[in-house]
Amino acid sequence: MKQGHTTQRRNHRQSVPADAHSRAGASLLHVYPESHRATNTVPAWVKRRVLLLNATYEPLTALPVRRAVVLLVCDKADPVHDDPDGPVIHSAGCSVAVPSVIRLRNYVRVPYRARVPLTRAALMHRDRFRCAYCGGKAETIDHVVPRSRGGAHSWENCVASCAPCNHRKADRLLSELGWTLRAVPVPPKGPQWRLLATAQEVDPVWLRYLGEGAA
Repeated sequence: MKQGHTTQRRNHRQSVPADAHSRAGASLLHVYPESHRATNTVPAWVKRRVLLLNATYEPLTALPVRRAVVLLVCDKADPVHDDPDGPVIHSAGCSVAVPSVIRLRNYVRVPYRARVPLTRAALMHRDRFRCAYCGGKAETIDHVVPRSRGGAHSWENCVASCAPCNHRKADRLLSELGWTLRAVPVPPKGPQWRLLATAQEVDPVWLRYLGEGAA
């Protein structure tokens, strides 16, 4: 009896392709204007990202347009913030306006991760794109205690810096320069920081959903 159930399960899995859901929205994503087909260029909207929120409005990730549209077409997500100037994707059967933010209909449990990965993008957001030494516009990342003197590449030892301060500080300690930090560098906390650590660009519309970290 158990063997029969096992066979049925295997047959069921084999009869449902892994990309079955993706096929539902695939036809929407290959319809480019004739001008793009003629020149073999990719429309600008293809490179756009859409913010994905959990059912609880917790920010999860930034999706490619293709994946976001598939979720909408398969009724797995709903638009939260429409983009009046955004693209509208057409197919023979329907049209889908690509929103800036979408929300899953069902809650997805996210594995707990204790520490946000340190990336240039996330660190710049943490320090609000301001130099930790003079307050000017930050352009680079500096190690408070230089690596050459035992400093770690960590949230606690990395800060945003303008190019002049970074060049002037070089491999010296703050005590040797008489400098002080404008704020103590600490690891950021919150679900939005995982997105900020990986996103190359942040749509201004997303800021209200990302909390203080993206402001």
